Amino acid sequence: MYSEKVMDHFKNPRNMGEIEHPKGVGTVGNAKCGDIMRMYLDIDENGVIREAKFKTFGCGAAVATSSMATELVTGKTVQEALLVTNKAVMEALDGLPPVKVHCSLLAEEAIHAALWDYAQKQGIQVEGLKEPAADIHEIHKDE
Repeated sequence: MYSEKVMDHFKNPRNMGEIEHPKGVGTVGNAKCGDIMRMYLDIDENGVIREAKFKTFGCGAAVATSSMATELVTGKTVQEALLVTNKAVMEALDGLPPVKVHCSLLAEEAIHAALWDYAQKQGIQVEGLKEPAADIHEIHKDE
């Protein structure tokens, strides 16, 4: 059912925890399944993500996608991180069962929410970045 990579990231999550003074924090959730993801980003003065960490309340796939998402954005510029899609997260994990694809969507949204928070704190605009849903309970309410 799950790939070896999904199981590895679930059993041995990378970058789990909080960043003490993050430059950006994003929290997203899915009211239907109960998964909540919070992504923390430390971004340097050149707009490069030095560190990414996460805290996730949810299923194994939610933990695995959060873990992989932090690996995919670390070392990237803000603009490059914005291009990390749910498909990229799924491919990096060698796929997800269809009923768990929403976890990869949450990972993408958590990245975007943390980048939005960073942009707001810095008073900058990031091309292509959109404001996340105001209420985490509104995200995916129609799924």
